Amino acid sequence: MEITRDRKKMLTLGGAALAAVLVGGVLLTHSPDGSDEKAAVSAEAPEGEEAAEKGGEQHAEGLVEMTPERIQTAGIRTEKVTEGTLGAEILAQATVTAPPEGRSSLAARADGAVTRIFKRLGDNVAAGETIAILESREAAGIVAERSSAQARAQAARSALAREQRLFNAKITARQDLEAAQSANAQAQAELRRTQAAVAAAGVSGDGRSIAVRSLISGRITKVDAELGAFVSAGTELFEVANPRSVQIEAAVPAPDAQRIRPGDPGVIELPGGGTLDAVVRSSTPAVNVESRAATIVLSPIGTPAGLVQGQSLRARISPRGAATNGRIVLPEEAVQSVEGRDVVFVRVAKGFQATPVTVGSRSGGRVEILSGLRAGSEVVTTGAFVMKSELGASEAEH
Repeated sequence: MEITRDRKKMLTLGGAALAAVLVGGVLLTHSPDGSDEKAAVSAEAPEGEEAAEKGGEQHAEGLVEMTPERIQTAGIRTEKVTEGTLGAEILAQATVTAPPEGRSSLAARADGAVTRIFKRLGDNVAAGETIAILESREAAGIVAERSSAQARAQAARSALAREQRLFNAKITARQDLEAAQSANAQAQAELRRTQAAVAAAGVSGDGRSIAVRSLISGRITKVDAELGAFVSAGTELFEVANPRSVQIEAAVPAPDAQRIRPGDPGVIELPGGGTLDAVVRSSTPAVNVESRAATIVLSPIGTPAGLVQGQSLRARISPRGAATNGRIVLPEEAVQSVEGRDVVFVRVAKGFQATPVTVGSRSGGRVEILSGLRAGSEVVTTGAFVMKSELGASEAEH
């Protein structure tokens, strides 16, 4: 009987304790600030769900995470934007050309026959390198003229030395010494002229041939020489161009050309996508009779990549002092529609952030940004559609 009473007491105490716990849980759940409720819920939440919740908080909305290697592989190209308007920006068709120091025409210095050719079309050459050999009778005449000049110069030096000794001994008059000095000066000048002629013509040591040498370093872009062919002096045999030395010639209508000044910034749109900064170097004072356009010469900033002489492309020139109104102009492909909103992808630390913008006028493949973007931001201009696809995949994953 005592054991039964003890069991009843223990059951009574256990029930009271359970009731107290339940009441405490209810009170915690209904606490005014809700902090206890959050603690209770988090205590009961599985560890996996808590980690997933934290991971979701770390992912920013509209962010596309990309490494530099992945950006390069995907062909993403960016551009730092500046203030401007469609009216202030001048678009013009342009051509890649060689500056005067970037192209050289190699011609025969004398009549002769082509006996050797060392380079072919497209080969690299160095400045001063021999490209071909001409066998010429004029080469012998040039060498003979130099030999005669050397002999006359030697005789003049000897005569001057003799007159100097006689004058010092007071045997001859001063005028004889001065005449010897004049004759020596003339002989030395003639010797220098003939030596320069031999060097310029590239005459060989035996006086039988003339070398055709490149004036600049570059690549051979034109070959008009054939073995055994007889060529006259002045005939163009080769053309050499330096692919690293280029300039951009843009055809700009006369009214727009009057707004452009040397030093104005420009941007070259590369055919394969991307841009290259440039600066206006000069402009022609008159317009072309056929195109009715002035030629604006732009110099690329830095080493141009992918530019080939003769290539056609488009240039954008922004005259300094033009009104901007705080707006920005971008290529139309830089603006993408995401969930009914116009966005651009701005470079951030981890990748690119989809940024909503308000667009304005469109013209010539360019669009004006009214708000949502600041000057100096780095924006995706080529591959923005790829970024839109990446954004969709990223949002679906998260």
